Amino acid sequence: MVALQNPSLLFHQKLTSPASLSSSFVPPQLSSSSSSSSCSSCQRQLSVRRRLKFTVTAAVKIIRNRPLDKVVEKHNRLRFVTKLKTLLLSKPHHHLPISILSKCRSYLCFPPSRPLPSMIARYPSIFELYRHPTNDLPSVRLTPAALALAAEESALRSHISDRLAIKLQKLLMLSKHRRLLLDKLVHLAPDLGLPPNFRSRLCNEHPSRFRIVDTSYGRALELVAWDPDLAVPFPPPAPKDTKLIFNRPPRFKRLRLPKGVNLKRKHRDYLLKLEELPAVSPYSDAGEFNKLGMREEKRACAVVREVLAMMVEKRTLVDHLTHFRRDFGLSNKVRGMLVRHPELFYVSLKGVRDSVFLVEGYDDGNLVEKDELLVAKERLVELVREGKRMRKLRRQGLDSCVHEDDDDDNSDDSEDEVIVDDDDGLEELVRIGVIGPDWEEVSKDDDEEEEMGDGEVGEFWSVRAVDNGDGGLMESW
Repeated sequence: MVALQNPSLLFHQKLTSPASLSSSFVPPQLSSSSSSSSCSSCQRQLSVRRRLKFTVTAAVKIIRNRPLDKVVEKHNRLRFVTKLKTLLLSKPHHHLPISILSKCRSYLCFPPSRPLPSMIARYPSIFELYRHPTNDLPSVRLTPAALALAAEESALRSHISDRLAIKLQKLLMLSKHRRLLLDKLVHLAPDLGLPPNFRSRLCNEHPSRFRIVDTSYGRALELVAWDPDLAVPFPPPAPKDTKLIFNRPPRFKRLRLPKGVNLKRKHRDYLLKLEELPAVSPYSDAGEFNKLGMREEKRACAVVREVLAMMVEKRTLVDHLTHFRRDFGLSNKVRGMLVRHPELFYVSLKGVRDSVFLVEGYDDGNLVEKDELLVAKERLVELVREGKRMRKLRRQGLDSCVHEDDDDDNSDDSEDEVIVDDDDGLEELVRIGVIGPDWEEVSKDDDEEEEMGDGEVGEFWSVRAVDNGDGGLMESW
């Protein structure tokens, strides 16, 4: 009863939990000075816990950015087209039988209830269904328009191969050990604009920048020489015109937040304190920073910002970034860090897996600076629209040249947006043999398709090396 009448102990009971009270209980026979010192120490521990909780965890509600969500939806509509085109271009004569494609259903990402020929027939301007003249197998191939587009895209990538190599070199400079596994780079390759055969062509064409080495975890790309001219961070966004009446600095510090994003006061203060810290280069050594400090988070944000700035569309999947959290010195909770910084990144919840955007790279859903490789994607979108017009004419009976049945023509085009899985899956196709080391770049001077030697399905599974143009054979993926 004496202990409960002590005012300092009553204050101590209000601040601490029952577990901490039992460990710091002051017996009645002790002096008042000892109880007050114990109370002050508990208050200091509590304040430290509150500060740690504030700096490490911050619950942020994601405010939907509809223009950026529409970008993800457009990408979902092209997923089947781009993946099937990649499969066909991986073969020497750019065609595959339907029986082989049925084994790639998980990679092609379309509903399991839809038949594969019906799905292919939805894009008559890009794919053609036919029977091979030699083995009489139902097969699919690219249309002349799609082949011409692939040839132009291949020529463009060859023209900008130096810039693509610089992207790989900068990624290696961002990593801790100046080395990245090729199996991880495959996930980022499409977003970076790299060709599917970058491991056999691009990596071997620039021996002065990087080389391929064998590690205990697999084959990796290693940096050959550090280039200080490339260790320059992505420039900060230009300040927007605030149209102030008086030409003087604002009285209170402000954050550049997207429209509609409202943060709690503690979270806003934390971001302001983080902004006041000295600039941290993403190319600095990650071992110099504390893993739970604010400077570490500032460097992690700079690294992710630098990686997203290299992307063709200034976006990628969150899961792709988590593959590199140890390589780039990021924390294990990469998604939480991205959501915690709405002034830099936007996490879209559209699709099976979340996507992350670089906010400063977009203006009302449109890219501020368009990459050259986006021209090929825009032309592919035009081909898809042309295919829809062809299907509409077919339904109206105006196209008398096409007589095959299309059971799915009367369905809504929104069914293309159904997402089964968005896994890359290229490694699995290499393992089972659908894609082998016989990748051949498309060129405008390609001859007509040659007849196959035999009528067996095994011909499509054969492993053949292709001349790389220099008299040598192209290496395996």
